[in-house]
Amino acid sequence: MALIAILPVVAASLIGSAVTVPQIPGWYAGLVKPPFNPPNWLFAPVWTVLFALMGLAAFRVLRLPSDRSGRAQTLLAYHVQLALNMLWSCVFFGLNSPAGGLVVIALLLAAMIWTMRCFAGLGDRLSVGLFVPYLAWVSFATLLNASIWWLNR
Repeated sequence: MALIAILPVVAASLIGSAVTVPQIPGWYAGLVKPPFNPPNWLFAPVWTVLFALMGLAAFRVLRLPSDRSGRAQTLLAYHVQLALNMLWSCVFFGLNSPAGGLVVIALLLAAMIWTMRCFAGLGDRLSVGLFVPYLAWVSFATLLNASIWWLNR
């Protein structure tokens, strides 16, 4: 069961990294960024922690009986947000599109809130809490994405 929780997170992080890393020294380095832009070295450790928290939240849901009311919807919401997370990297970095990234990150925020509401519906307050740092970081990333789009339009 742990592998079922971990593999999608690892896949999303590897795909996201594969799209992102090659763009950092060229395209991303050439963008005008706001003064609150974090140093590049900070992103990998932050995302490692956030992906670990996501995987733990998914594991907690997967441990529930398969016929538990709300379990399937929660897993759907979780995987939708994970796919949007990966899609953001593909659009922002892969397509070099801060504008497109803004659209995807807005959808990601909505999917994250949906996922957290589903966790709450299962009575899993810990999984809701595990998503709070993720929600905070993606909210900050939304501001950063919007600022980069604005400064480079």
